[in-house]
Amino acid sequence: MIVGCYRYGRGRAAGGLRVGVARHVPRGVRKEDYVPGGYFDVWLPVLAPSAELVRAYQRGECTTAQFFRRYRGEMRGAEVRHVIALMAAMSIRTPIQLGCFCEDESVCHRSVLRELVIEALEDLPPAHGERSGCASPPCAIPDPEG
Repeated sequence: MIVGCYRYGRGRAAGGLRVGVARHVPRGVRKEDYVPGGYFDVWLPVLAPSAELVRAYQRGECTTAQFFRRYRGEMRGAEVRHVIALMAAMSIRTPIQLGCFCEDESVCHRSVLRELVIEALEDLPPAHGERSGCASPPCAIPDPEG
């Protein structure tokens, strides 16, 4: 499992999947240049802090610690937790790099998101080689090969 962070526009130092987690795509960059330009392979703005939280932080209305605490709160929503769990599961098989515009990772939400993805690994069910616990009838259809 590898989960790392990077800044948009930097060269591709590490392999794996680069996930953009900023609220907006880069201005003035054509869509076809996102990957070769070092921005992201896929963009997931659902993992970005809310516009309101970013504004409060930029205006100095909350400290970095408060920003991080509030961001963690925003990431507790059911839909977002599912995306974070997906990221955790994917990180078992391929390196994941979380990217944003911020120059300093230590004051960027991507450092907290990295922690959340790593924490989500603990909540994943153990890997099963056998079919069990089917959630729907199509899952219960026997495999003709085995």
